Amino acid sequence: MKMWIFAVLAALAVGASAQNCPSTCETMKWGTCDGPPCSCYLLVDNGVKQPINCTALVPKCFLMKAEMYRARKGMNTRSIAGKPDETAIVDNDGIYDPECESDGKFKAKQCNGTDVCWCVNSAGVRRTDKGDQNLKCEKLVETHWVRLQLTHKQGPATVDKDKLKTAISTELNKRYQMNPSLVKEIQYDPDARMIVVDVNKGKGDRSYDLSKMAYYMEKDVKILPLFNDQSRRFTPSVDGQTLEMENIVVYYVDEEAPTITMKHLTGGIIAVIVVVVLAVVAGLLAVFFVQKRQRKYKKTQQREMEQM
Repeated sequence: MKMWIFAVLAALAVGASAQNCPSTCETMKWGTCDGPPCSCYLLVDNGVKQPINCTALVPKCFLMKAEMYRARKGMNTRSIAGKPDETAIVDNDGIYDPECESDGKFKAKQCNGTDVCWCVNSAGVRRTDKGDQNLKCEKLVETHWVRLQLTHKQGPATVDKDKLKTAISTELNKRYQMNPSLVKEIQYDPDARMIVVDVNKGKGDRSYDLSKMAYYMEKDVKILPLFNDQSRRFTPSVDGQTLEMENIVVYYVDEEAPTITMKHLTGGIIAVIVVVVLAVVAGLLAVFFVQKRQRKYKKTQQREMEQM
């Protein structure tokens, strides 16, 4: 009798566990949840199940690995005002298949399965020149400041600049679970419809990973949301007016300045630099010869006047 009761209770527990397991992952549209016991995961690498937490933003390193997995499998995926500081960098290298730590942080050294390696910051953005397997990346440098340069679509009314910071801070908290106090400054150009948002957690602060918020927002603005609910976007509201964003540029400022030099520039960029330098030199030579002719003309004119 006791064994029968135990079996019934176990069956009920399994049924309850299955019912409590969500069918979708709210913070990651490619996530899968099943059980028992209930667990959620992303497929990465060659079909490895990477555990994720569907109640929080997924680390950027895991997101990039999932995108690369889907791209290799031919599955549906798309990727794609100025620097806040002279050391700020933009992710111009595009998506790659990163090496992640067990907690979702990027490994400081990335090679993308090749003999070419580079060092990245905590946002996975390259901060050194590319080298070989002997390249040393002693630590993962933290990104402590992110500048979001946004452009919103034309609205029916003028946006109140004083209320804009509150609206954006509220939306960042609601959509990306970010502490509103991290929004330090917002600049607004109504003519260009440009909003510049500075998010800064201070050096040494590890309470929040800014790369999560920036990556999720990039996808939202580019109409490629990572959330399971595809109908929502990053749309702050000011006085009842919803601002729809149409463009975004993200600048990353690290706790230590990057060490990227010009020695690995592509041929196209080098060609442009050469053309610009030649144009400047030609312009200087033209000015020199014009001035020389003017001086010669003045001397000749002066001699003719003396003879007269």
